[in-house]
Amino acid sequence: MEERPGADEAVTNVLVALADPTRRRLLDLLAAQRGATATMLADGLPVTRQAVVKHLAVLDAAGLVSGSRVGREVRYTVRPAALDATARWMATLATEWDRRLATIKRVAEAAEREAGPTRPD
Repeated sequence: MEERPGADEAVTNVLVALADPTRRRLLDLLAAQRGATATMLADGLPVTRQAVVKHLAVLDAAGLVSGSRVGREVRYTVRPAALDATARWMATLATEWDRRLATIKRVAEAAEREAGPTRPD
């Protein structure tokens, strides 16, 4: 699987960020609302605004969200490129495993044919 330099680290950062259920919920909320402030997001979660800000910082560092200042507030939106890159990596990984499993199946079927029919004891 050929990857461009830094792609492995980017995928790792996305997977680490998505490992937390609160961060996944934040992404869901942001996608549904097409952007929101930390205060708006905290209203829909059982965590403080400060905790939301910390989670958003992790999502931002992974390239999953971006914040832009609107007056005194920071409005966050989803950045799909990092998710797309991770999905492509996962699809490539799945294809590789499918290929490996198909090879194992072919080898096992060939070995079974060579062994011939088995007799019950």
